[in-house]
Amino acid sequence: MVSTLLAAKKAKNLSFADLESMLGRDEVWIASLFYGQSTASAEEAAKLGEILDLDSATMEALQAYPTKGSLDPVIPTDPLIYRFYEIMQVYGMPLKDVIQEKFGDGIMSAIDFTLDVDKVEDPAGARVKVTMCGKFLPYKKW
Repeated sequence: MVSTLLAAKKAKNLSFADLESMLGRDEVWIASLFYGQSTASAEEAAKLGEILDLDSATMEALQAYPTKGSLDPVIPTDPLIYRFYEIMQVYGMPLKDVIQEKFGDGIMSAIDFTLDVDKVEDPAGARVKVTMCGKFLPYKKW
């Protein structure tokens, strides 16, 4: 399905940002839909189908509940994706400690969550700014 969606997007010469303005959903969420990590409503699938001339089987697949985080391999080999893995290897525990100092014992939700990617111009070369914003969920005692 991924290759079908990416090919249809490319054939229409559309970016994820273009699709964001057409669908009213964030470009990162739309990209996650393409990779089978999000679920479209019937209306969203129909609208995307209209924009990209998708067949009914693809539109139906967009509405399936995914098994999230099931991308292979477990340790990513793509250099860009591996850098995020590397960032968590280096800064994961420090980030956990700082979050727990500020909020207490708990986690940042990946369900009540947004992710934004911005380009920041810099004299030394463009920089990538990734902003994650998730609801804090304290661990429950019972």
